[in-house]
This record gives sequence, structure tokens and C-alpha cells, in this order.
Amino acid sequence: MLSDASVVAWRNIIKIKRVPDLLVFTTLSPIMFVLLFAYVFGGAIGQNGNAQEYREFLMAGIFAQTVIFGATITGAGLAEDVKKGVIDRFRSLPMAPSAVLTGRTLSDVINNVIVLVVMSLTGLIVGWRIRDGFWDAAAGYLLLIVFAYAVSWIMAWIGMLVPSPEVVNNASFIVIFPLTFIAVTFVPLDTLPGPLQSIAEWNPVSSATQASRELFGNIPAGTPETTAWPLQHAALYTLIWTVVILLIFVPLANLQYRRSTSR
Repeated sequence: MLSDASVVAWRNIIKIKRVPDLLVFTTLSPIMFVLLFAYVFGGAIGQNGNAQEYREFLMAGIFAQTVIFGATITGAGLAEDVKKGVIDRFRSLPMAPSAVLTGRTLSDVINNVIVLVVMSLTGLIVGWRIRDGFWDAAAGYLLLIVFAYAVSWIMAWIGMLVPSPEVVNNASFIVIFPLTFIAVTFVPLDTLPGPLQSIAEWNPVSSATQASRELFGNIPAGTPETTAWPLQHAALYTLIWTVVILLIFVPLANLQYRRSTSR
């Protein structure tokens, strides 16, 4: 199964090379977010008007939002393969059925890694710095990638469920956009109104952002200590969500794949 999955993954990686627009537009959007928030809104949103401090606070949130949106490529890609009949061709080959979804999700990990590299370079240009050691920073990146990998399995299930990539993109945007904004991605928790603050405290996007922000050493001085358990144990809470999502959606996505290919 792993050898089959690696072949499918390589097929999707080659597609990035042949259709570079996929990577270009995936990276342009977060770069624009970095520049807009850093230079246009940074002085107004930053604590005590400190634009430089806000740029460091911002980057973990941009990373989290980007890799989660990047996971939607999984669903859109699978929906496109179903629409074009590629999945039917895979079904005729002597390969494990689960290899198609596993290969798709693994190839999108590579896409997210490339995007993170580009965004990190952009962050360094606007003044972002990693304040803790190399291994802490590596753990921060790894946590974001692992969480995004789990989200990609939700997208894989949706991609096999809905009829077209356009529907996948629209449905994903409606759900993911508020999830990434009602969180500590772009603003400190204490600036949110009461009801939204409660949602943000338990939002796994908040914990993924908070954990990576702590590992990068980008918590602003004077930030109030949170009393919410998910943010006090951000890395653990993110990993719990990751495991739960994988346990639920890996079987669901594979079941939906078998149903789709048996029609």
C-alpha cells in the first residue's frame, strides 16, 4: 500500500511542476496577507501600537491559516479527479484503494512545506524573527504540518462526497474562513468580545497558532496569561484534535472512496 501511495503522491507532485499556477497562487495569497497585516494594519492592531512586535505575533497565525487553507487542495484535487475520470482509471489498476487518498494527502504535505518556506522568507524580510532555538522552531513547523495533514483528510472526505472542485472550494471557504479568524491568529485573545473569546479559546486553530507562536518565541511581552486549558496546553490540545480527526475521517474518507468507485 505504501509503494502505491508513494506513486500517487509523486504523480501529484509532478502535477505541481506541470501546472505551476497551483503553487504560485497558493503562495501569493498568504504573502499578500503578511504584507497587508504587517504594513497596513500592524500599527493599529499591534499592542501599544508596536508594529514590529505585531509582525512577530502575526506570523504564526498566517502560517496556521495558510496550511489549513492549503489542506483544501486535497478535496478540490480529488473532486477534480473524480470529475475527469482519473479515479476510474485508478480503480482499474492493481493497487490498494486506500493508496489514492493516502498519496493525495501526502503530496499536499509537500505543497504546504514549500508554502511555509516561502512565507518564512517573506516573514524574515518584514522583520519576523525566531526567538527560541532551532529545535523548538522545527517543532512549531512540524505541529502546523501535522495538524494540516489531519484537516486534509476532512477535505478528502468532502472531495469524494461532493460533485465538483468548485463546490469543495466554496464549502471549505465558508467553514474555514470563520474558524481561522475567530481565533488568536491575528489578534490577542483579550481583544475579542466575550462570546467570540470563548469560541476562540476552544478553537483548535487557536491552539495550533498558540503552540507554534510559543515555540517560535513570538509571544509579545505583557500578554495576559490565559486561563483556558486548551491555550495553556496548546501543543497537547492540537495533537488531541489531530488524532481525533484522523481516527474519524481516515475511515470515513476511505469508505466514501469505495462508495464512489462502486457506482
